[in-house]
Parts: sequence; structure tokens; C-alpha cells
Amino acid sequence: MELGLTTFAETIAADGGSSDHGVRLRQVVEEAVLAEEVGLDVYGVGEHHRPDFAASAPSVVLAAIAARTERIRLTPAVTVLSSDDPVRVYQRFATLDLLSEGRAELLVGRGSFTESFPLFGYPLTDYADLFAEKLELLLKIRDNEHVHWEGRFRPPLTGQGVYPRSLQDPLPVWVGVGGTPESAMRTGLLGLPMTLAIIGGQPDRFAVFSEIHRRGLAEGGHDPKGVPRAVHAHGHIAPTTDQAAEEFFPSYAAAMTRIGRERGWGPMTRPQFDAMRGPEGSLILGNPEEVARKIVRWGEVLDIERFMLHVSVGTMDHSTVLRVIESLGTEVAPIVRELSGSAD
Repeated sequence: MELGLTTFAETIAADGGSSDHGVRLRQVVEEAVLAEEVGLDVYGVGEHHRPDFAASAPSVVLAAIAARTERIRLTPAVTVLSSDDPVRVYQRFATLDLLSEGRAELLVGRGSFTESFPLFGYPLTDYADLFAEKLELLLKIRDNEHVHWEGRFRPPLTGQGVYPRSLQDPLPVWVGVGGTPESAMRTGLLGLPMTLAIIGGQPDRFAVFSEIHRRGLAEGGHDPKGVPRAVHAHGHIAPTTDQAAEEFFPSYAAAMTRIGRERGWGPMTRPQFDAMRGPEGSLILGNPEEVARKIVRWGEVLDIERFMLHVSVGTMDHSTVLRVIESLGTEVAPIVRELSGSAD
């Protein structure tokens, strides 16, 4: 199983203080460099357009990481395709692919935050239709140098060339799925890899989405064994379980409470948090062996080939995040490989 990390370049601390966006972005680059040094496989940077996250342009951040790394794969987490232009999305990530010598991926989604829609002039009433149409166009651009296409939300393409072309042929395009069966089925029918975002509830209930994705692959004429699935989840690692919980809870609760207040739920309480970090909960949190065993169990239940840990859900101390990255690569990964039968 591949192991990696995601970040949203969080900037708001548990006490309400805010990090400088430039400092935080440079820290993200350092975190990705360390992720490669400790042997992790992939690093993802999310896209947001609000003050508590510094990365509104993941491709730029990933290009800075590409300049300082040689092996680790680079992906957004996610690109909000619904409010972007597929031509520019392809161009940005094809450029990243060339700069990184074939290490770029695209993870696209509809977005769980909605700030980008009014910012770029798209109505939320078209939330689903925008994504479906733009994904169709993105795949046409990826697979064809010259595209003839017409849709509702942007001017038609009448055979223009889209450049530069990616080094990888095709450029990998994954789809982020938050919990709708229709999305899992569409992703499978298109023959695309799927990333499940699990940020609450019991992970076992997401197994049905892997089954739907496999069914969609088969119905679309694709080999279900040849198209991978991944999971993105929140978590933390420390030498002891209690230390992991005490370090993670303040920033996590502050971030989830702030977001919940915007969406009509919350606040995040300690009993809720403790339930979420339990054996059947959605948090991957504990000492290295506990974290490794939970990842392996998720791999078996959800039939995934990649696991992405999101460490700093709220803003944590940079040195703590670096320690977690080192532990994931040097302590957790060897146990995962051993337990899953993939040790070197």
C-alpha cells in the first residue's frame, strides 16, 4: 500500500492566532521534502479560498516542492474542478508533470467548501452539473491534443491545441468522492481512480462505495483490478496514544468547531473526539503500531491501494508535524508493509 500525506496549509491555531501565509507555505514545502526523505510515496496540497488556509493555488506550491524533491508523487487534494477551467487545470498540471519529470497527478472534486463558486462567478445551483461537464472536458483535453467540444458553462473548443502536453500519457486523474453513490459509480464508469474522503462516521460504511466503484468499472468495460482506490483521513501519531490525543485535540476541535459553526453543527466535544479515535472511529490516531494496524484494517475493509493521512487539521506546531511525518515514514510504514505482506 502506498502511504502519503495531505495538507490544506492551515493557518488558524487553537487559540485563534493566525500564522503568516508565506511562512506557512514555506513550512509546507519543508514538510513535503521530509516526506520524501523518510520514504513516503505521495504528497497532496488542498485548494481553498479563505483566510484559515494558505493554499489557493496548489499547483504553484507543488511546483516549489517539485524543485526540491526527486521521487515523491505530487497531487492536489483536491482541485475544485467545478469552479475552475478544465483547459487551465490541464495546463497547470501538465506543466507540473514536466517540471517534476512525470510525478504529477490530478485529484479533482466538487469541493466541500463553496467559497470558490461566488469568487469565480458560478452559482451553487449548478454545483453537480458544473462538475460533470468539466470532468468530461478535462478528460477530453487529457486524451486529445486538439479538442472539439461544446457545453453549457464555457465557450466551445473548435479544434484548438492545448499545451504543454504532460510527460505521463495519460496524466493520472483521480476523483475525490465524499459519500455519494452516484459519484462512486460515475468515477468507475469513466475508468478513473477514486479517493474516498473519510472525516466522520464509521469507516466500514464506506466499503459500499468501493463496491460501487468496482461495479462501475466493470460496467464501463474497465479492469477493476487495474484502477486503484485511495482514502484520505484525519489523524496523528505520537509515541503514546494519550500523547497523540492530547496533542491533536486542541487544534482539531478548534478547526472542526469553526467549520461546524458555519455549517450548522458542532461544537466538537471531547467525548465526540474520543469516540472518533476509537477502534471503529474515523480518526487514525495513536502510537505507531496502533496507527499502522488501523491503516491495514482500512486497507482490507475498503479495498484501497493508497492511504493519505491529513495531520494538521487545525494549525499545529510545525516541529510537531515534522515529527509525525518522520514517524509515518520510519515507524508506521514498515509495520504496514509487514502486516500487509508487502515488506521488501
